[in-house]
Amino acid sequence: MYRIDLLNKISENGLSLFTEKYEYRTDIPDPDGILVRSKEMKDITLPSNVKAIARAGAGVNNIPIDKCSEKGIVVFNTPGANANGVKELAILGMLLAARNVAEGLVWTKGLIGEGDKVPDLIEKGKAKFVGTELLGKKLGVVGLGAIGTMLANAAESLGMEVWGYDPFLSIEAAWRLSRNTKKAPSLDKLLSECDFISLHVPQNKDTKGFINADKFAVMKKGVVILNFARGGLVDTPSLKKAVADGIVSRYVTDFPDEEVIKMDKVIAIPHLGASTEESEENCAIMATMQLMDFLENGNIKNSVNFPECALDRSDKARLTISNKNEPGMIEKITHSLADNKLNIADMINKSKGNIAYNIIDVEGDIKTDLAKKIQSIAGVVAVRVL
Repeated sequence: MYRIDLLNKISENGLSLFTEKYEYRTDIPDPDGILVRSKEMKDITLPSNVKAIARAGAGVNNIPIDKCSEKGIVVFNTPGANANGVKELAILGMLLAARNVAEGLVWTKGLIGEGDKVPDLIEKGKAKFVGTELLGKKLGVVGLGAIGTMLANAAESLGMEVWGYDPFLSIEAAWRLSRNTKKAPSLDKLLSECDFISLHVPQNKDTKGFINADKFAVMKKGVVILNFARGGLVDTPSLKKAVADGIVSRYVTDFPDEEVIKMDKVIAIPHLGASTEESEENCAIMATMQLMDFLENGNIKNSVNFPECALDRSDKARLTISNKNEPGMIEKITHSLADNKLNIADMINKSKGNIAYNIIDVEGDIKTDLAKKIQSIAGVVAVRVL
C-alpha cells in the first residue's frame, strides 16, 4: 500500500486515478509520496519515508529542491498542464493594458448615484480611456516553453508581429511554434523592438531580477510588460523608476506584492493564471500519473531535480538507484549484482547535474541484504526494490 499526503486540495479527477494500492488524505503518517499545489514546504520537516513530491503546477518555488535532492526525493511538476489557462490570461492582460479597460471599469463604477446623467457622463468621460489596438503591434515573448509558444501563436492570429527569444528552445517547442515568429538575435534586440513584452521563464538565482535598470534602458518608451511567470523576475525599484520615466506604460502581473500594488500604471491580477477548472484538473491528473508511475515502476518524467528516465516494465525484478554523478558508480553497483549472481536483463542510466539515476531489471530475486549493501556504497543516495 502506497500512502500519499495531500498538502492542498487536489482535483478529484486526479485523485480518482489512484488504484486500490493507494491510500491518500491530508496529514497521512509516513507518506511515500506528497501531492502539493501552492503550500509552502520550505519550513516543513520531510518525513523519512517520502520518495517523491508531485507539484500540481509548473512552479516549484515552494518546494525545497536542494534538500529533496540530498535525500534522493524526486520532485515532479506538470509543465504544460495549465499552459492554456495562462496563455488566455496573458492575452487578457494585453487587452486590458491596450484598451485601458481596468481604469475605465473603476471610473464607471464611480458614476453610481448619478441616475439619468450616467449616459451623458460616459460620453463626455470616455475620452480619458482611449487606447490602442493589438493589430500590427510587436509582441516579444521571452521564453518559448509550453506557455510562451502558445501565446506566440495566439498573438500572431490576432495580427501581431511576434518576436521570440529562448536560447534553450527545445526541438519539441520549435515544432509547435509558428514559422512566422521572428527569432530575436539577442534579448536586448527583442526588448528594444517590441511594444509588448511577455515573460515566460523560470525564476531562479540566475533569473531573479533579470528585468532591471539595464534592461529597461533599452526598451521602447511606452512599452507594456506582462509577467505571468514569477514576480521576482522584475526588479521592483527599477520598475518603479521605469514607470515614472514613462518607459513602461503598463505593468501587468499575476504576482503582485504590496510595493507593486501601490504603483501607478500597474494591473495587478491575484495569481489567476492556472485558476481554471480545466487547469486544476489537468495538473492534478498529470501529477498523479507521474507519481504513480514512479512509485510503482521507478520511471521519472517531468522532474525538476532528477533526469528523465524510463524503462518499460517486464516480469523481472526491478532495482532503482539514485547516486551522486561520479565516475565509477555504475561499476560498483554492477559488481554488487554480479557478486550476488544476478544477471542484468535490462538497464538504463541517466544523469542531471550532480545526480544520476538507474533503473535495473535483473533475473532472479533481489534480497534485502543486497539492497542494503548497495545503499552502503559511498555516493549512493537511495535504493528501491520494486
